[in-house]
Amino acid sequence: MKIIKYLKQKIMAFTDMFKDKNDINEKSVIGFMSFAVMVLFALADMVTGYFGKDLVVQEFIYNSFLIITLGCFGIAGIEKIFAKKEKEEEI
Repeated sequence: MKIIKYLKQKIMAFTDMFKDKNDINEKSVIGFMSFAVMVLFALADMVTGYFGKDLVVQEFIYNSFLIITLGCFGIAGIEKIFAKKEKEEEI
């Protein structure tokens, strides 16, 4: 019973992320996941390079993850800056 209750709680927490009112910044989550893929690519490239093989990944795929990462973190940062200015103006 505890396992089912725990799983249900985790599923509900996951679905709460998609509600309009939540504490999670979705842009930061997507940016972090994109960054994690870039880090995994870099690690895989180093491991395959150590064994003398070349890891072939198209440049546009890596650049796509780079743009997603920079865009998500940039937008999230700008939102924080403007949110602080709006709060200061209200006071």
